[in-house]
Amino acid sequence: MEISVIIPTYKPGDYIWECLDSVIGQSLPADMYEILIVLNGCSQPYKGRIEEYIEARADGRNVRLIHTEDAGVSNARNIGLDAAEGRYITFIDDDDRISPSYLEELYAKADDHTIVMPYTYAFNDGDDGTQLYNRLSELHHELAPSGRQDYIRARRFFFSSCQKLIPSEIIKGRRFNRKFRIGEDCIFMFLISDRVRYVDFTSENAIYYRRVREGSAITTQDRSGRWKVIWNDIRMMAEYTGIYLSGLRRYSFHFYLTRLRGAMHFLPGRR
Repeated sequence: MEISVIIPTYKPGDYIWECLDSVIGQSLPADMYEILIVLNGCSQPYKGRIEEYIEARADGRNVRLIHTEDAGVSNARNIGLDAAEGRYITFIDDDDRISPSYLEELYAKADDHTIVMPYTYAFNDGDDGTQLYNRLSELHHELAPSGRQDYIRARRFFFSSCQKLIPSEIIKGRRFNRKFRIGEDCIFMFLISDRVRYVDFTSENAIYYRRVREGSAITTQDRSGRWKVIWNDIRMMAEYTGIYLSGLRRYSFHFYLTRLRGAMHFLPGRR
């Protein structure tokens, strides 16, 4: 198995069918990738509906539904990693979707030392015809023409575990920290950064469509109280420091400093 697609989901709305349709409809041969849907928290009616979808639409593809009573996206992603059989891992949020050539183009650039980035298209829920400003789209325009390069140049992509193809050898034994509900992606990407050498980029035809909707983790985070945000920032800085000190010779000091800076939302001028 070449690619494991991990899709964590919690009380999904109808948007999950768009997500699953886009993954099932990939141009990459069906026997080269598996789809792991990890339903966390409430079981019904969501489990039954997803099972019905798989029965009707999987069309012989390797699609597995895993259910856990324990809620939390980090827990769901860890369960997906434990079950994954692919040489490469890609995470997709259940309210997002991907273009038909997404997996094929990511795979074409993949090797055991490189994380591959697609093009990102952000849109408001209900208005996918209008592209929102997105820093990742801008960075793709800026960096993709240079081809494969040192990962430090693309460190701004490392705030999320989605929108990329990650070799299983890079992840190998590392997992998301379940103690964090905000910033867990950033911590995970820093945790595995000591094993990353390069990043590469697909064409703009390999698109990760990121839905911005009310009630998502991002919009919920924006409404968090100031002191809650400050406390989470302090915890994140402590976690980064612990990771860095555990492997002084492996982790980039420069990258570590950028992670600390990124966590300091309480500084003047930061949101």
